[in-house]
Amino acid sequence: MPFFFNRPPTPAAQQTPTTALDRIYGIIRLTLCLSLIMLAVWLMGEVLAILFAAVLMAIVLHGLARILRRRLPFIPYTIAISIVAFSIIGLFAALIWSSGPSMGEQFISLKNALVIQSSDLRSHLSQTTFGQMVLNHLPTSLGGNDKTASLSSLGFGIAGSVTGLLGSAVGLIGTIFVVLIAAFYFAVSPSLYINGFLRLIPPYQRKATRTLLYSAGNTLWAWTAGQALDMLAVGLFSGIGLYLIGMPLALALGVVAGLCNFIPYIGAILGAVPALLISLSLGTHEVLFVAILYSVIQFCEGNILAPLIQRRAVHMPPALAILSQSVFGSILGVPGLVLASPITAALLAVFDKAMPPLEDATKTRLETNELTPKEVAQNAQEKAAASKQETKQKEKDKTTPPPST
Repeated sequence: MPFFFNRPPTPAAQQTPTTALDRIYGIIRLTLCLSLIMLAVWLMGEVLAILFAAVLMAIVLHGLARILRRRLPFIPYTIAISIVAFSIIGLFAALIWSSGPSMGEQFISLKNALVIQSSDLRSHLSQTTFGQMVLNHLPTSLGGNDKTASLSSLGFGIAGSVTGLLGSAVGLIGTIFVVLIAAFYFAVSPSLYINGFLRLIPPYQRKATRTLLYSAGNTLWAWTAGQALDMLAVGLFSGIGLYLIGMPLALALGVVAGLCNFIPYIGAILGAVPALLISLSLGTHEVLFVAILYSVIQFCEGNILAPLIQRRAVHMPPALAILSQSVFGSILGVPGLVLASPITAALLAVFDKAMPPLEDATKTRLETNELTPKEVAQNAQEKAAASKQETKQKEKDKTTPPPST
């Protein structure tokens, strides 16, 4: 695929002064474009975060509408989007109507309990030398004594831009409303916005850009579907486990654990903190049981559920996921921390599609001692056997006559 950044270099014998100037102009143009993108992200980070959240929600609506039309192909696309949107609204309305009061009471009780336990923990820490050292290095937004530090200086950017986008309940509700409305209109007519974006691209790059957009969209749909299943499993098992242990507010704590799991790796820690703080008021055994419960759930999620999801969704290197959360969190604050993983997944899909494949990837793993020569040969045999089996299955499907009606 002829992308401008992976074209083969022109041989030295064929280079002319015009060709050299074109390459210089191309480098300058690329540098200016990257600088403008970085400046836009820095100045309009919150707006871009809202835009990406709307696009992500629109991709979810579009994916659900495609599934519906696959089952009911006679339904027009616009009607399918409307059915999906109203079904989601009706589901949340029914949930709020049936369990809203009890969940609201649990969340209010959880908030009050967390405030009390945080104060108690701070008072206990202030009585020891080690605890005072910890408090002196914690920012005031986390109950510490360091007024100069903030979470943005730690790489997460949580304390810096909360007041801009999510500073009040009115701002939060308004932001969610804008995201949902924009997502609905994006999903109703995606071709309108895709074609409008492609008109900003030079004609000779439009075909390649269209392919990249589709690749990013499919990756975001796969990532969101897999992460939703992951969140549901973690929240369900956390709530049931806490209820069996005898923890109060098990429903609210399970919901918090599931929602926090939208943020890979860091979300697992954030989801366990409220339960651990509540368990401090019950005794040492409860703290131990809660820690073991969350450890077992995260172990099963990371080693059983996540590999099954990634096989059908998207694989993201753990180190890259954590670094992306630090980078986008420091730039965009809380929205950047929440949206870092889907943004990274989309960028990985674009780069994977744009860059030529690496021919000697196995050689690198062999030279870094990740694989032995015997394992390389075994993997090659397994791939050959799987390819042969797949070819036989395709030939069998071609020769099998369709069922008679």
